[in-house]
Amino acid sequence: MPPVLQSRNLTMRPATAADVERRLAIGAEPDENIRLYGVQPDGAAFGREDAERWARGLLAHPHAWIIEGGSLLGTIRLDRVDLVEKRASLAIGLLRQQDQGRGLGTEAVRRVLAYGFDELGLHRVSARVLADNVRAIRCYEKCGFVREGRERETAFLDGTWHDDLIMGVLSHEFRRE
Repeated sequence: MPPVLQSRNLTMRPATAADVERRLAIGAEPDENIRLYGVQPDGAAFGREDAERWARGLLAHPHAWIIEGGSLLGTIRLDRVDLVEKRASLAIGLLRQQDQGRGLGTEAVRRVLAYGFDELGLHRVSARVLADNVRAIRCYEKCGFVREGRERETAFLDGTWHDDLIMGVLSHEFRRE
C-alpha cells in the first residue's frame, strides 16, 4: 500500500472501498478527457460496476493514489516501478474539467516525483502523452520532463490518427517548484 503524500493543497492517498461511492457520484468523465487519454469515447453511462472496477484497480496497484483537494479530484500512479533499474512511468488524470488548468495536476506530479526520487531512489520517470494534449505537456515540462521522442499515429480518435510524445525526467532535472 502506498504512503499518504501531502502537498500544499492536496493529499494523495491510497484508495479505499469507500471511494466507489465517491467515484460513482462524479459519473462519467467528459469525452474531452477520455480523448486526451488516447481512447475513443463510447458514450456509455458510468455505473456502479465501472466505479467498482476503478477502485479495484487502484487498490491492487502498489503505487497508485487518489488525489484529493477538498473532494475527489482524480488519480495518479507510478507504473512499472523498477527498483533495480531505478525507473518508472507516471500517469495522472483529473476527473472533472473544472479541476483542470488550476495547477493541481502539476502539484500532484511534483509530490509523486519527489516521493519517487527521494524515497524510492528512482533515477528516471517517463510519461507518454498525446502530442496534442497541450495542458498535460505543459504540466510535465514545469516539473522538468523533456520531450524525448514521438511515436507516430498511436491513437485513432474520431477518424484521425494522433501521435504520442515520450517524455522523461531524470532525478537531477526534477523541478520541485
